[in-house]
Amino acid sequence: MTKDQKDNLFALVKSLNKSEKRQFKLYVGRLGVNSDSKFLNLFTVLDKSKNYDEASILKSTQIKKQQLANVKAHLYKQILISLKLNPSHQNIRLQIREQLDFASILYHKGLYKQSLKILDKAKDVAIANEEKNLAFEIVELEKIIEAQYITRSISTRADELTIQAKELSELNVITSKLSNLSLQLYGIILKTGYVKNEQESNEVTKYFKDRLPKFKISKVGFREKLWFYQAHLWYSFLMQDFLNCYKYASKWVDLFYQYPDMVNLNPVFFLKGSNYLLESIFFINNKSKFLEAFSKLKSRIEVSSFPKDENVQSLTFLYLNFHDINKHFIDGSFQDGLALIPKIEIDLIQFKDRVDEHHTMIFYYKFASLHFGVGNNKECIKYLDKIISNKSLSMREDLLCFSRVLNLVAHYEAGLDYHLDALLRSTYKFLIKMNDLHEVQKEMIKFIKGLQGLYPQDLKNAFRTLRDTLKTYEDHPYERRAFLYLDIISWLESKIENKPVSQIIRSKYLKKT
Repeated sequence: MTKDQKDNLFALVKSLNKSEKRQFKLYVGRLGVNSDSKFLNLFTVLDKSKNYDEASILKSTQIKKQQLANVKAHLYKQILISLKLNPSHQNIRLQIREQLDFASILYHKGLYKQSLKILDKAKDVAIANEEKNLAFEIVELEKIIEAQYITRSISTRADELTIQAKELSELNVITSKLSNLSLQLYGIILKTGYVKNEQESNEVTKYFKDRLPKFKISKVGFREKLWFYQAHLWYSFLMQDFLNCYKYASKWVDLFYQYPDMVNLNPVFFLKGSNYLLESIFFINNKSKFLEAFSKLKSRIEVSSFPKDENVQSLTFLYLNFHDINKHFIDGSFQDGLALIPKIEIDLIQFKDRVDEHHTMIFYYKFASLHFGVGNNKECIKYLDKIISNKSLSMREDLLCFSRVLNLVAHYEAGLDYHLDALLRSTYKFLIKMNDLHEVQKEMIKFIKGLQGLYPQDLKNAFRTLRDTLKTYEDHPYERRAFLYLDIISWLESKIENKPVSQIIRSKYLKKT
């Protein structure tokens, strides 16, 4: 058995809460023969261990080395069965699947009328809860039974099942095409970020239009609309069309308020939609709408009926904290934002097994940006170094690139000139390698390189020249993405006016509102 598989079992045991451990022991203890079984002894040892140690396991149990793989596999299966029986893990999908399993058993025993009765009820529940894949499975089993036995219950039964199967199949095909398109676009966002040039823009647009299925939105249900809005959202994000991001994220979230039962059935999609709604409002820089949407999300999460499983808890932690930080970037209240960092860092340790490295690094970039906003440049560099020095990191290429650009600026601000030449060379090479060297970045690198030979009295003119140059790119369809990661123009204006960058951003926000 591989190390990963060993870790999987250990991680599963460590993920159990007190109630789940108690249920597992009751479940395996229902048979007296299990009381001193090898798999239960293995569970006890793993539960008490802080780390997975195979030698210690073999020493503490009567399990032989050649038996360990089988015992571990059996324990893993028994824990999953126990969790399935736990009321806290029951949901509509499991209940429908259970009824389908019962109906299959009855059918194989020849009790086809009882089987059809269960299937008919389960089908109604599946359709009512937008579980159309399960509904299609149920109809297919109904067709098999009706074809094998002449029930004569309804004369038009064959026609009804045929039409129902066709309708469900068509809707499932639409959903499959939309979910495939949505997943592919999301994959592009995670890998490369926003489109960088006209060629990429044309490629993404063609990909999107060629794969978008044609149907009437008024003729489909919750599930199809959800994937339709998602696909449009990812496309809009890729194109940096943040007004359309807001439009489709709003439709996504509103859909859950139109179908309130779907929040509890699909809490992950509800949270993701709310996250992207907040992100799109953040990009259009509307703090009043942002706070309103943020407050609405927190209120919904705090409702006692809202699901509280581990997956939901980790997403709630991510999204609430991301946007708790983001609100300070809108109006430049960076000093207030710094107070959030210590608690989030402690929580990141708690959620380390459930928060992937990509999202952890995004937190570090946000921490670095907060410190940069108040002039804590050495703290900014500390967090950026966690990203730059991580060689195994798989995260958005644009974030990796702008981490290095911000690192250059922070080193200059911190007066760490002796590092600057090496940093300029390594940053330039990295951007070339990533095919991400664009005009804004070229101007930044050229500017910082030129600073070393300037007299102090010439600095302000140099800052003004760069600011005027960069402002021409603010509305450029592909260059403007640079300003989403680093408000470099506000930084330049802070140098020109001898004011903190937070004060410059705050003044702009107040003037706008």
